[in-house]
Amino acid sequence: THRAPCCGKLYVCRLCHDAEENHQMDRFKVREVQCSACLTVQQTQQTCQQCHLLFGEYYCDICHLFDKDKKQYHCQPCGICRIGPREKYFHCEKCNLCLAQDLQGNHKCVENVSRQNCPVCMEDIHTSRIGAHVLPCGHLLHKTCFDDMIRTGAYRCPLCMHSACDMQNHWKEIDKEIAQSPMPTEYQGAMVKIMCNDCQAHCTVPFHVLGMKCTSCGSYNTAQDGGLIQLQQPEQNMEPQQHDQQ
Repeated sequence: THRAPCCGKLYVCRLCHDAEENHQMDRFKVREVQCSACLTVQQTQQTCQQCHLLFGEYYCDICHLFDKDKKQYHCQPCGICRIGPREKYFHCEKCNLCLAQDLQGNHKCVENVSRQNCPVCMEDIHTSRIGAHVLPCGHLLHKTCFDDMIRTGAYRCPLCMHSACDMQNHWKEIDKEIAQSPMPTEYQGAMVKIMCNDCQAHCTVPFHVLGMKCTSCGSYNTAQDGGLIQLQQPEQNMEPQQHDQQ
């Protein structure tokens, strides 16, 4: 049990403390723990000095974390402990965050990205026990928030509107729907300016209520910029005028 350096109360962990108190416990300033077996209060260490009880299979003398062995490791640049194993992760200096090895050289860096709260739940990401999901644009969401977002049909990053996953199959479905759903006669030939949220291209494309396709990258994740333009009226069959013969 930790003795909170802020209020002197005993709590099993900082999360228990923070749930009960109106302030947060600084894990790095913890100096004393109490053995749950013999109740001896002592300096933070992995084994009780009195009864030799092992407080935790894993112990960090920086974060003062006692836990079961989950292949944890302390990341010095992150400043906190991460669940490992260490060899499966690397620390991205620009993102300032530990990421899975398969993202090394394969993600878009956003400086200090984890120091921002999750844009969905507005909770902290950097120290959260919930894993983070890296979007193609480089922004982070809690994995649970990302799963909820996709399940409800939302597919754009809440911060930059970039597509949050591979949408190629979905764009093909929209292609088919548009091919099978011609616009009414009065809108055929109507054009509109758009901006693509995925590639940032500006282009002029045919107007359709089901979506406007970027001519640069093929995405339907686009925003209309202005009203309809170049509205062409369909040609009509006009009967030649009959003139009276004098």
